[in-house]
Amino acid sequence: MLVRWKPSRAVPVAALALLFIIAFVHSRLRNGKVSARVDKPSSSSSSSSSSSSAVTGARGQRSVRLEDVFIAVKTTRHFHRNRLALLLDTWISKTKEHTYIFTDSTDKEIRSRGFNIIVTSCSPEHTREALSCKMAAEYNHFMASDKQWLCHVDDDNYLNPGALLSLLSEFSLDRDVYVGKPSLDRPIKAQEQLPNNKTRDVQFWFATGGAGFCLNRKLAEKMAPWASGSRLEHTSDVIRLPDDCVIGFIVERRLGVSMIHSDLFHSHLENLLLLTPAQIFKQVTLSYGLFENKMNSVGLKGGFSKEEDPSRFKTLHCFLYPLTSWCPRT
Repeated sequence: MLVRWKPSRAVPVAALALLFIIAFVHSRLRNGKVSARVDKPSSSSSSSSSSSSAVTGARGQRSVRLEDVFIAVKTTRHFHRNRLALLLDTWISKTKEHTYIFTDSTDKEIRSRGFNIIVTSCSPEHTREALSCKMAAEYNHFMASDKQWLCHVDDDNYLNPGALLSLLSEFSLDRDVYVGKPSLDRPIKAQEQLPNNKTRDVQFWFATGGAGFCLNRKLAEKMAPWASGSRLEHTSDVIRLPDDCVIGFIVERRLGVSMIHSDLFHSHLENLLLLTPAQIFKQVTLSYGLFENKMNSVGLKGGFSKEEDPSRFKTLHCFLYPLTSWCPRT
């Protein structure tokens, strides 16, 4: 379009200037010199919002949702009525459909409440073989699912679903992800068994199962030659170390992928009192237990007394979900 005009003393100077500007912009647009961007809502923002869509993912990708995560809880029949019962009443009640309880004994009461309980053929003993057997079951059930993330926790962990989804959403889809917290301040050393009764020294980082860790499917698929079926148990025999160490060995030594260290995971082997109340609500996992012969739990006040709630899990849960029916109304 050409803008033609004929000078006239009746035309104000401002109007002439406006005509020049219109003609200039139109010319630039025709020549491709001026670009315009239209921000369209992503497919995730058009869906119904929920607590499982907490943040925007890395590089603009869809944020991780709760239905993308396979949460595996490792326990044993000895802890069904104390440790596990506490989790069922607190955070697992909020992730019920996507949490899978791996144990060694059937429990009709838990199953009748609609929780996903997977009874393995593993020993109830706290041995390397039994622990690796349950980890193998977790891995195999995850691989048979349509989930994109495997997150393991123990039965003395409180998992904050919102914090978990925020963390996982930070990782790009094309990255191999193994994230957690080591229990050591250095790589663990082991001896790898080789053919002909030979061995070699190896060292690697591993995320302690006592604090929890996560793997994405992209990496888990690459682990299959050493983890699928009964292979994870065989790999455990190769290095003579238990479940969580085996995961680190496969990821770092077999695949050459580095573990991602995160301070958002916590086991009872660290001083949990060092976490401030403001920090507590941002953590992915928390724990409790005896540490140096003293009860070790987060220093969260309010809600329940320490006698009523020594783990502080109930108190934490009521801060996160104050409308829970059994929470104090204060």
